[in-house]
Amino acid sequence: MKILVIFGTRPEAIKLFPVVRALAGVPGLAVRTCVTAQHRGLLDQVLAIAGLVPDIDLDIMEPGQTLDRLTARLLVGIGDVLDAERPDRVIVQGDTATAMCGALAAYYRKIPVAHVEAGLRSGNIYHPWPEEVNRRIVAPIADLHFAPTETAAQALARENVREGVHVTGNTVIDALYWTRERIDADPTLAAGLDPIAARFAGKRIVLVTTHRRENFGDGMAAIARAIARIAAREDVAVLFPMHPNPNVVSVMDTILGDHANVARIKPLDYPHFIRALGLCHLALTDSGGVQEEAPALARPVLVMRDTTERPEGVAAGTAKLIGSDEDRIVSEVFTLLDDKATYAAMARAHNPFGDGHASERIARIVADGFGC
Repeated sequence: MKILVIFGTRPEAIKLFPVVRALAGVPGLAVRTCVTAQHRGLLDQVLAIAGLVPDIDLDIMEPGQTLDRLTARLLVGIGDVLDAERPDRVIVQGDTATAMCGALAAYYRKIPVAHVEAGLRSGNIYHPWPEEVNRRIVAPIADLHFAPTETAAQALARENVREGVHVTGNTVIDALYWTRERIDADPTLAAGLDPIAARFAGKRIVLVTTHRRENFGDGMAAIARAIARIAAREDVAVLFPMHPNPNVVSVMDTILGDHANVARIKPLDYPHFIRALGLCHLALTDSGGVQEEAPALARPVLVMRDTTERPEGVAAGTAKLIGSDEDRIVSEVFTLLDDKATYAAMARAHNPFGDGHASERIARIVADGFGC
């Protein structure tokens, strides 16, 4: 039986390479991979560390392309691949345009779809945008829904999606543990951060990631001003892997400039990012994945958004929603820096997102469906 795994962005690659590896170990399954390269450079970094060479590469990325143009190109390109490959099942992950178009193209051909990381909901179709609608489109198409948590499964049930729902844990924890073991065995994989570690020795590092569309404009400017105020403390340093989007770079160039306590660096490959999480005191982010990854390393997460599709972290106490108001960001960061009890409560909270074996569960369920 042939499985086609479709993905196109860095987060998808991180969360799917453990699934591909697990599926490849099942006798009777032929696993093929198709990348759309929705994020070319960031995707390739993950493929390299995972040792994964895609069978099909659509290389769909165009500078500055609109969402509708991207969607049209993805739908046609993936459709052509499905016609040529004729898989027995398609697997997509998460909430990207690639996932949505992969599911839709498969539906048009009556090919069953499995959705990894199913059931995440913020309840607001514009936060995160367009991801919230992308994943809602996948739900009624898929017949297998691999929910990372019971909360995600309950969200699907509220939408009358109850058949084929399996709570597996999140595969990002599988990827993190696998990569951390690789780094422990070969520290050169993340040695590129040695100069940063030396430069900021004795300081508490705040790891910052920001790139959400809903924060572009005034929100991004407020985040930049907050970073400058945080970095003004002598006991603190900011490590900031910069997303290449001009809406981020231009604002940070204007407001932050060349701040002595801020290391603005190029996007990190996955091993270096895992090391960065280990080096930091806390994470300040508007990303989704960091809300899952940081707690696995006992790092508190402050989320610069008003809503999250990962409420489990907030409920467990590993993450806190703080929005993108400048004063609120500064206040919340300073609380974690100065209040040891508050910090310890977040750092020690139970990570609700998985135990590192989600991919094995997913592979077994898919295989059982084919009698393998």
